[in-house]
Amino acid sequence: MAVCKMNTVLHTPNSMSSISTPTKAQMGFNQNHVFLYTTSGKKTNTCKFRSGVITCSGETIVIGLAADSGCGKSTFMRRLTSVFGGAASPPKGGNPDSNTLISDTTTVICLDDYHSLDRTGRKQKGVTALDPRANDFDLMYEQVKALKDGKAVEKPIYNHVSGLLDPPELIIPPKILVIEGLHPMYDERVRDLLDFSIYLDISNEVKFAWKIQRDMAERGHSLETIKASIEARKPDFDAYIDPQKQYADAVIEVLPTQLIPDDNEGKVLRVKLIMKEGVQYFNPVYLFDEGSTISWIPCGRKLTCSYPGIKFAYGPDAYFSHEVSVLEMDGQFDRLDELVYVESHLSNISTKFFGEITQQMLKHADFPGSNNGTGLFQTIVGLKIRDLFEQITTNKVSAPFEAAKA
Repeated sequence: MAVCKMNTVLHTPNSMSSISTPTKAQMGFNQNHVFLYTTSGKKTNTCKFRSGVITCSGETIVIGLAADSGCGKSTFMRRLTSVFGGAASPPKGGNPDSNTLISDTTTVICLDDYHSLDRTGRKQKGVTALDPRANDFDLMYEQVKALKDGKAVEKPIYNHVSGLLDPPELIIPPKILVIEGLHPMYDERVRDLLDFSIYLDISNEVKFAWKIQRDMAERGHSLETIKASIEARKPDFDAYIDPQKQYADAVIEVLPTQLIPDDNEGKVLRVKLIMKEGVQYFNPVYLFDEGSTISWIPCGRKLTCSYPGIKFAYGPDAYFSHEVSVLEMDGQFDRLDELVYVESHLSNISTKFFGEITQQMLKHADFPGSNNGTGLFQTIVGLKIRDLFEQITTNKVSAPFEAAKA
Protein backbone atom coordinates (compact mmCIF):
# COMPACT_ATOMS: atom_id res chain seq x y z
CA MET A 1 0.00 0.00 0.00
CA ALA A 2 1.20 3.49 -0.76
CA VAL A 3 1.55 6.01 2.00
CA CYS A 4 -0.53 9.16 1.78
CA LYS A 5 1.02 12.49 0.74
CA MET A 6 2.08 13.68 4.14
CA ASN A 7 5.04 15.59 5.45
CA THR A 8 5.49 12.95 8.12
CA VAL A 9 7.20 9.61 8.05
CA LEU A 10 5.04 6.67 8.93
CA HIS A 11 7.14 4.08 10.79
CA THR A 12 4.73 1.54 12.24
CA PRO A 13 5.22 -1.55 14.42
CA ASN A 14 6.48 -4.67 12.69
CA SER A 15 2.98 -5.88 11.91
CA MET A 16 2.34 -2.69 9.92
CA SER A 17 5.72 -2.12 8.32
CA SER A 18 4.68 -3.54 4.98
CA ILE A 19 1.98 -0.97 4.35
CA SER A 20 3.84 2.27 4.79
CA THR A 21 6.67 4.24 3.24
CA PRO A 22 8.81 6.90 5.03
CA THR A 23 8.51 10.50 3.91
CA LYS A 24 9.74 13.59 5.82
CA ALA A 25 9.22 13.31 9.57
CA GLN A 26 9.99 10.78 12.25
CA MET A 27 7.69 8.64 14.28
CA GLY A 28 8.40 7.12 17.69
CA PHE A 29 6.78 4.34 19.69
CA ASN A 30 5.89 3.71 23.27
CA GLN A 31 4.17 0.33 23.58
CA ASN A 32 0.94 0.76 21.60
CA HIS A 33 1.37 4.50 21.04
CA VAL A 34 2.60 6.12 17.83
CA PHE A 35 3.98 9.66 17.83
CA LEU A 36 4.05 11.82 14.70
CA TYR A 37 6.80 14.44 14.38
CA THR A 38 7.63 17.15 11.86
CA THR A 39 11.13 17.41 10.40
CA SER A 40 11.96 20.02 13.06
CA GLY A 41 11.21 17.47 15.78
CA LYS A 42 7.89 18.94 16.91
CA LYS A 43 5.29 16.36 17.87
CA THR A 44 2.14 16.86 15.77
CA ASN A 45 -0.09 14.01 16.91
CA THR A 46 -0.31 10.96 19.15
CA CYS A 47 -1.90 7.81 17.78
CA LYS A 48 -2.67 4.37 19.20
CA PHE A 49 -2.16 1.13 17.34
CA ARG A 50 -4.47 -1.70 18.41
CA SER A 51 -5.84 -4.70 16.57
CA GLY A 52 -4.51 -3.37 13.26
CA VAL A 53 -6.28 0.02 13.65
CA ILE A 54 -4.56 3.40 14.04
CA THR A 55 -6.54 5.89 16.13
CA CYS A 56 -5.26 9.45 16.67
CA SER A 57 -6.05 11.97 19.39
CA GLY A 58 -8.12 15.04 18.65
CA GLU A 59 -11.05 15.55 16.31
CA THR A 60 -10.35 16.40 12.69
CA ILE A 61 -11.94 19.52 11.18
CA VAL A 62 -13.52 18.71 7.80
CA ILE A 63 -13.78 21.23 4.93
CA GLY A 64 -15.67 20.51 1.70
CA LEU A 65 -14.78 22.10 -1.64
CA ALA A 66 -17.06 21.47 -4.63
CA ALA A 67 -16.49 22.48 -8.25
CA ASP A 68 -16.58 21.14 -11.78
CA SER A 69 -13.37 19.93 -13.40
CA GLY A 70 -10.98 22.69 -14.46
CA CYS A 71 -12.53 25.32 -12.20
CA GLY A 72 -9.57 26.12 -9.96
CA LYS A 73 -9.77 23.58 -7.12
CA SER A 74 -6.05 22.80 -7.27
CA THR A 75 -5.05 26.48 -7.12
CA PHE A 76 -7.42 27.05 -4.20
CA MET A 77 -5.87 24.10 -2.35
CA ARG A 78 -2.37 25.51 -2.81
CA ARG A 79 -3.48 28.89 -1.46
CA LEU A 80 -5.22 27.23 1.50
CA THR A 81 -2.26 25.08 2.56
CA SER A 82 0.02 28.12 2.24
CA VAL A 83 -2.14 30.05 4.72
CA PHE A 84 -1.47 27.26 7.24
CA GLY A 85 2.26 27.59 6.70
CA GLY A 86 3.23 24.64 4.55
CA ALA A 87 3.12 23.54 0.95
CA ALA A 88 1.20 20.39 0.10
CA SER A 89 3.40 17.51 -1.06
CA PRO A 90 2.85 14.52 -3.34
CA PRO A 91 3.51 11.06 -1.91
CA LYS A 92 7.14 10.23 -1.40
CA GLY A 93 7.82 6.57 -1.94
CA GLY A 94 4.14 5.81 -2.46
CA ASN A 95 1.94 5.61 -5.52
CA PRO A 96 3.10 8.43 -7.84
CA ASP A 97 -0.45 8.65 -9.22
CA SER A 98 -2.03 9.27 -5.81
CA ASN A 99 -4.40 12.25 -5.74
CA THR A 100 -3.90 13.01 -2.04
CA LEU A 101 -2.06 16.14 -0.92
CA ILE A 102 -0.56 16.53 2.55
CA SER A 103 0.99 19.44 4.43
CA ASP A 104 1.92 19.76 8.12
CA THR A 105 -1.66 20.68 9.03
CA THR A 106 -3.91 19.64 6.15
CA THR A 107 -4.72 16.54 4.17
CA VAL A 108 -6.53 17.07 0.87
CA ILE A 109 -8.48 14.10 -0.49
CA CYS A 110 -9.71 14.09 -4.07
CA LEU A 111 -13.20 12.57 -4.17
CA ASP A 112 -12.47 11.01 -7.56
CA ASP A 113 -10.93 8.27 -5.41
CA TYR A 114 -14.45 7.17 -4.54
CA HIS A 115 -15.40 6.35 -8.12
CA SER A 116 -17.04 2.94 -7.99
CA LEU A 117 -16.58 2.51 -11.74
CA ASP A 118 -13.32 2.87 -13.60
CA ARG A 119 -13.13 4.55 -17.01
CA THR A 120 -14.07 1.37 -18.88
CA GLY A 121 -16.93 0.61 -16.49
CA ARG A 122 -18.41 4.08 -16.95
CA LYS A 123 -18.21 3.72 -20.70
CA GLN A 124 -19.93 0.33 -20.61
CA LYS A 125 -22.76 1.65 -18.42
CA GLY A 126 -23.06 4.91 -20.33
CA VAL A 127 -22.53 7.18 -17.32
CA THR A 128 -20.11 10.02 -16.61
CA ALA A 129 -18.02 10.51 -13.47
CA LEU A 130 -20.50 13.22 -12.48
CA ASP A 131 -23.30 10.66 -12.20
CA PRO A 132 -23.82 9.44 -8.59
CA ARG A 133 -24.12 5.87 -9.92
CA ALA A 134 -20.41 6.00 -10.74
CA ASN A 135 -19.44 6.85 -7.15
CA ASP A 136 -19.39 4.99 -3.81
CA PHE A 137 -21.02 7.39 -1.36
CA ASP A 138 -21.31 4.78 1.38
CA LEU A 139 -17.54 4.33 1.47
CA MET A 140 -17.00 8.08 1.19
CA TYR A 141 -19.20 8.69 4.23
CA GLU A 142 -17.67 5.86 6.27
CA GLN A 143 -14.10 7.01 5.66
CA VAL A 144 -14.68 10.75 6.13
CA LYS A 145 -16.51 9.98 9.38
CA ALA A 146 -13.69 7.68 10.53
CA LEU A 147 -11.07 10.38 9.84
CA LYS A 148 -13.18 13.01 11.61
CA ASP A 149 -13.33 10.67 14.60
CA GLY A 150 -9.55 10.23 14.59
CA LYS A 151 -9.33 6.81 12.90
CA ALA A 152 -6.94 6.08 10.04
CA VAL A 153 -8.39 4.63 6.84
CA GLU A 154 -7.18 2.81 3.77
CA LYS A 155 -8.52 5.03 1.02
CA PRO A 156 -8.81 3.83 -2.60
CA ILE A 157 -6.94 5.60 -5.39
CA TYR A 158 -8.49 6.46 -8.74
CA ASN A 159 -5.67 6.57 -11.27
CA HIS A 160 -6.34 9.45 -13.69
CA VAL A 161 -3.57 8.25 -15.98
CA SER A 162 -4.78 4.67 -16.50
CA GLY A 163 -8.44 5.25 -15.65
CA LEU A 164 -8.28 2.29 -13.25
CA LEU A 165 -8.78 1.87 -9.50
CA ASP A 166 -5.38 1.36 -7.85
CA PRO A 167 -4.65 -0.35 -4.48
CA PRO A 168 -5.51 1.85 -1.46
CA GLU A 169 -3.26 4.13 0.58
CA LEU A 170 -3.12 4.78 4.31
CA ILE A 171 -4.53 8.13 5.44
CA ILE A 172 -3.75 9.30 8.98
CA PRO A 173 -6.29 11.73 10.56
CA PRO A 174 -4.95 15.28 10.07
CA LYS A 175 -5.84 18.45 11.92
CA ILE A 176 -7.73 19.65 8.86
CA LEU A 177 -9.20 17.32 6.24
CA VAL A 178 -10.26 18.89 2.94
CA ILE A 179 -12.43 16.78 0.66
CA GLU A 180 -12.48 18.31 -2.80
CA GLY A 181 -14.15 17.24 -6.00
CA LEU A 182 -17.47 16.90 -7.72
CA HIS A 183 -19.67 15.66 -4.86
CA PRO A 184 -18.59 16.78 -1.35
CA MET A 185 -22.06 18.14 -0.57
CA TYR A 186 -24.19 15.75 -2.64
CA ASP A 187 -24.74 13.07 0.01
CA GLU A 188 -26.55 14.40 3.10
CA ARG A 189 -24.56 12.14 5.43
CA VAL A 190 -21.24 13.51 4.16
CA ARG A 191 -22.61 17.05 4.12
CA ASP A 192 -23.46 16.79 7.82
CA LEU A 193 -19.82 15.96 8.61
CA LEU A 194 -18.53 19.22 7.13
CA ASP A 195 -17.45 22.03 9.44
CA PHE A 196 -17.32 24.44 6.50
CA SER A 197 -18.10 24.20 2.79
CA ILE A 198 -17.09 26.14 -0.33
CA TYR A 199 -18.40 26.03 -3.88
CA LEU A 200 -16.43 27.39 -6.86
CA ASP A 201 -19.09 28.54 -9.31
CA ILE A 202 -17.65 29.32 -12.75
CA SER A 203 -20.23 30.71 -15.19
CA ASN A 204 -20.75 28.88 -18.49
CA GLU A 205 -19.31 31.81 -20.45
CA VAL A 206 -16.09 31.92 -18.43
CA LYS A 207 -15.77 28.13 -18.26
CA PHE A 208 -16.06 27.97 -22.05
CA ALA A 209 -13.46 30.72 -22.53
CA TRP A 210 -11.05 29.03 -20.10
CA LYS A 211 -11.45 25.65 -21.75
CA ILE A 212 -10.83 27.13 -25.21
CA GLN A 213 -7.66 28.85 -23.98
CA ARG A 214 -6.36 25.65 -22.38
CA ASP A 215 -7.45 22.95 -24.80
CA MET A 216 -6.85 24.80 -28.05
CA ALA A 217 -3.53 26.39 -27.07
CA GLU A 218 -2.06 23.58 -24.94
CA ARG A 219 -3.67 20.42 -26.27
CA GLY A 220 -4.44 21.22 -29.89
CA HIS A 221 -8.15 20.46 -29.62
CA SER A 222 -10.55 21.92 -32.17
CA LEU A 223 -13.27 24.38 -31.21
CA GLU A 224 -15.92 21.83 -32.23
CA THR A 225 -14.39 19.15 -29.98
CA ILE A 226 -14.30 21.53 -27.02
CA LYS A 227 -17.94 22.53 -27.52
CA ALA A 228 -18.99 18.88 -27.78
CA SER A 229 -17.12 18.00 -24.57
CA ILE A 230 -18.78 20.80 -22.62
CA GLU A 231 -22.24 19.98 -23.92
CA ALA A 232 -21.83 16.27 -23.13
CA ARG A 233 -21.11 17.05 -19.46
CA LYS A 234 -23.69 19.79 -19.02
CA PRO A 235 -26.81 17.68 -18.25
CA ASP A 236 -25.07 15.78 -15.44
CA PHE A 237 -23.38 18.94 -14.17
CA ASP A 238 -26.75 20.71 -13.98
CA ALA A 239 -28.39 17.72 -12.30
CA TYR A 240 -25.76 16.62 -9.77
CA ILE A 241 -22.99 19.19 -9.28
CA ASP A 242 -24.47 22.67 -9.59
CA PRO A 243 -27.29 22.15 -7.01
CA GLN A 244 -24.69 21.65 -4.28
CA LYS A 245 -23.97 25.37 -4.14
CA GLN A 246 -27.20 25.91 -2.20
CA TYR A 247 -25.57 24.09 0.74
CA ALA A 248 -22.24 25.97 0.66
CA ASP A 249 -21.24 28.35 3.44
CA ALA A 250 -19.24 30.39 0.92
CA VAL A 251 -19.49 30.57 -2.86
CA ILE A 252 -16.87 32.11 -5.15
CA GLU A 253 -18.78 33.00 -8.31
CA VAL A 254 -16.80 33.90 -11.44
CA LEU A 255 -18.62 35.88 -14.15
CA PRO A 256 -17.80 37.88 -17.29
CA THR A 257 -16.78 41.46 -16.60
CA GLN A 258 -19.34 44.24 -16.75
CA LEU A 259 -16.61 46.82 -17.37
CA ILE A 260 -16.17 45.85 -21.05
CA PRO A 261 -19.35 45.74 -23.18
CA ASP A 262 -19.97 42.36 -24.86
CA ASP A 263 -16.68 40.90 -23.62
CA ASN A 264 -16.32 37.19 -24.46
CA GLU A 265 -12.60 36.55 -23.91
CA GLY A 266 -12.86 35.70 -20.21
CA LYS A 267 -9.61 37.48 -19.39
CA VAL A 268 -11.15 40.25 -17.28
CA LEU A 269 -13.45 38.81 -14.63
CA ARG A 270 -16.16 39.87 -12.22
CA VAL A 271 -15.92 37.74 -9.08
CA LYS A 272 -18.36 37.50 -6.18
CA LEU A 273 -17.70 36.14 -2.70
CA ILE A 274 -21.10 35.05 -1.42
CA MET A 275 -21.00 34.45 2.35
CA LYS A 276 -23.84 32.82 4.27
CA GLU A 277 -24.94 34.60 7.44
CA GLY A 278 -25.31 32.75 10.74
CA VAL A 279 -22.59 30.12 10.18
CA GLN A 280 -20.88 29.18 13.45
CA TYR A 281 -17.28 30.43 13.74
CA PHE A 282 -17.61 32.39 10.47
CA ASN A 283 -18.18 36.15 10.27
CA PRO A 284 -18.60 37.45 6.71
CA VAL A 285 -16.09 39.96 5.37
CA TYR A 286 -17.41 43.44 4.73
CA LEU A 287 -16.34 46.61 2.92
CA PHE A 288 -16.43 49.93 4.82
CA ASP A 289 -19.71 49.51 6.72
CA GLU A 290 -21.17 46.13 7.69
CA GLY A 291 -24.68 45.57 6.32
CA SER A 292 -24.64 48.62 4.04
CA THR A 293 -24.80 48.58 0.25
CA ILE A 294 -21.53 49.89 -1.15
CA SER A 295 -20.20 50.60 -4.65
CA TRP A 296 -16.54 51.62 -4.69
CA ILE A 297 -14.07 52.57 -7.40
CA PRO A 298 -10.65 52.76 -5.70
CA CYS A 299 -8.60 55.91 -6.03
CA GLY A 300 -6.49 55.76 -9.20
CA ARG A 301 -3.53 57.40 -7.42
CA LYS A 302 -3.44 54.63 -4.81
CA LEU A 303 -4.21 51.57 -6.94
CA THR A 304 -2.66 51.26 -10.39
CA CYS A 305 -4.91 49.54 -12.89
CA SER A 306 -5.07 49.75 -16.65
CA TYR A 307 -8.20 49.58 -18.80
CA PRO A 308 -10.97 48.75 -17.92
CA GLY A 309 -10.18 49.63 -14.28
CA ILE A 310 -11.43 48.07 -11.03
CA LYS A 311 -14.75 48.29 -9.25
CA PHE A 312 -15.79 46.80 -5.90
CA ALA A 313 -19.25 46.30 -4.45
CA TYR A 314 -20.63 44.97 -1.17
CA GLY A 315 -24.04 44.44 0.34
CA PRO A 316 -26.67 42.09 1.78
CA ASP A 317 -28.60 39.74 -0.47
CA ALA A 318 -30.54 36.45 -0.56
CA TYR A 319 -29.11 33.24 -2.04
CA PHE A 320 -31.28 30.10 -2.21
CA SER A 321 -33.48 31.63 0.53
CA HIS A 322 -30.43 32.19 2.77
CA GLU A 323 -29.35 35.60 4.02
CA VAL A 324 -25.91 36.34 2.64
CA SER A 325 -23.35 39.10 2.38
CA VAL A 326 -21.78 39.59 -1.04
CA LEU A 327 -18.37 41.11 -1.75
CA GLU A 328 -17.65 41.71 -5.44
CA MET A 329 -14.63 42.70 -7.50
CA ASP A 330 -14.69 43.47 -11.23
CA GLY A 331 -11.41 44.07 -13.06
CA GLN A 332 -7.79 43.24 -12.28
CA PHE A 333 -4.72 44.56 -10.48
CA ASP A 334 -1.59 45.79 -12.22
CA ARG A 335 0.56 45.91 -9.07
CA LEU A 336 -0.09 43.40 -6.28
CA ASP A 337 1.97 45.35 -3.76
CA GLU A 338 -0.71 48.07 -3.92
CA LEU A 339 -3.39 45.56 -2.89
CA VAL A 340 -2.75 46.57 0.72
CA TYR A 341 -4.77 49.72 -0.06
CA VAL A 342 -7.83 47.57 -0.77
CA GLU A 343 -7.06 45.28 2.15
CA SER A 344 -7.08 48.23 4.56
CA HIS A 345 -10.73 48.92 3.67
CA LEU A 346 -11.92 45.36 4.36
CA SER A 347 -13.00 44.13 7.80
CA ASN A 348 -13.50 40.67 9.36
CA ILE A 349 -10.70 39.32 7.13
CA SER A 350 -9.15 37.20 9.94
CA THR A 351 -5.58 38.30 9.25
CA LYS A 352 -2.94 38.05 11.98
CA PHE A 353 -1.13 41.22 10.91
CA PHE A 354 -1.67 44.22 8.66
CA GLY A 355 -1.01 43.35 5.02
CA GLU A 356 -1.21 39.54 5.38
CA ILE A 357 -3.58 39.20 2.40
CA THR A 358 -1.22 41.24 0.24
CA GLN A 359 1.73 39.16 1.44
CA GLN A 360 -0.05 35.93 0.52
CA MET A 361 -0.99 37.25 -2.90
CA LEU A 362 2.58 38.40 -3.61
CA LYS A 363 3.90 35.06 -2.42
CA HIS A 364 1.87 33.29 -5.09
CA ALA A 365 1.85 35.93 -7.80
CA ASP A 366 2.39 33.22 -10.43
CA PHE A 367 -0.79 31.34 -9.46
CA PRO A 368 -3.77 31.65 -11.84
CA GLY A 369 -6.12 34.45 -10.81
CA SER A 370 -3.57 36.36 -8.73
CA ASN A 371 -4.37 39.62 -10.51
CA ASN A 372 -8.14 39.43 -10.03
CA GLY A 373 -10.91 38.54 -7.59
CA THR A 374 -10.47 34.77 -7.85
CA GLY A 375 -7.08 34.86 -6.16
CA LEU A 376 -8.11 37.58 -3.71
CA PHE A 377 -11.24 35.79 -2.54
CA GLN A 378 -9.59 32.36 -2.41
CA THR A 379 -6.96 33.89 -0.13
CA ILE A 380 -9.60 35.51 2.07
CA VAL A 381 -11.54 32.25 2.39
CA GLY A 382 -8.31 30.47 3.30
CA LEU A 383 -7.73 32.95 6.13
CA LYS A 384 -11.32 32.54 7.30
CA ILE A 385 -10.88 28.74 7.39
CA ARG A 386 -7.73 29.17 9.49
CA ASP A 387 -9.69 31.36 11.89
CA LEU A 388 -12.55 28.84 12.00
CA PHE A 389 -10.08 26.03 12.77
CA GLU A 390 -8.48 28.02 15.58
CA GLN A 391 -11.84 28.91 17.11
CA ILE A 392 -13.06 25.31 17.04
CA THR A 393 -9.78 24.05 18.49
CA THR A 394 -9.80 26.66 21.27
CA ASN A 395 -13.40 25.86 22.18
CA LYS A 396 -12.71 22.12 22.36
CA VAL A 397 -9.73 22.69 24.67
CA SER A 398 -11.59 25.12 26.95
CA ALA A 399 -14.86 23.16 27.12
CA PRO A 400 -13.74 20.64 29.81
CA PHE A 401 -12.45 23.49 32.04
CA GLU A 402 -15.71 25.42 31.65
CA ALA A 403 -17.68 22.28 32.48
CA ALA A 404 -15.55 21.69 35.58
CA LYS A 405 -16.22 25.26 36.79
CA ALA A 406 -19.96 24.75 36.38
